[in-house]
Amino acid sequence: MVFSHRMAALAAVVVIPLGIAATSYALTDSPEAPKVPPKVELESGSPSATPTPTGTSSTPTSTPSDEVVSRPPVSDDDDDDDGPGDDG
Repeated sequence: MVFSHRMAALAAVVVIPLGIAATSYALTDSPEAPKVPPKVELESGSPSATPTPTGTSSTPTSTPSDEVVSRPPVSDDDDDDDGPGDDG
């Protein structure tokens, strides 16, 4: 009798998770492979291809140049040297 209870418990420990896994696998959707378009067309880079709104000029805007800006000098402008933690 004790042996049958152990076998039932062992079977439950093995069968229940396997049943859950099999059910989960059976109910999942298999994803389709992504479909790649046969040809990809890009927009043309000419500025005349895009219509301009009325009231604006058709000249293209200039892009920013690679200008190097120097760093500002480091200065100690802390006039409040009376606080806690000051070495003075």
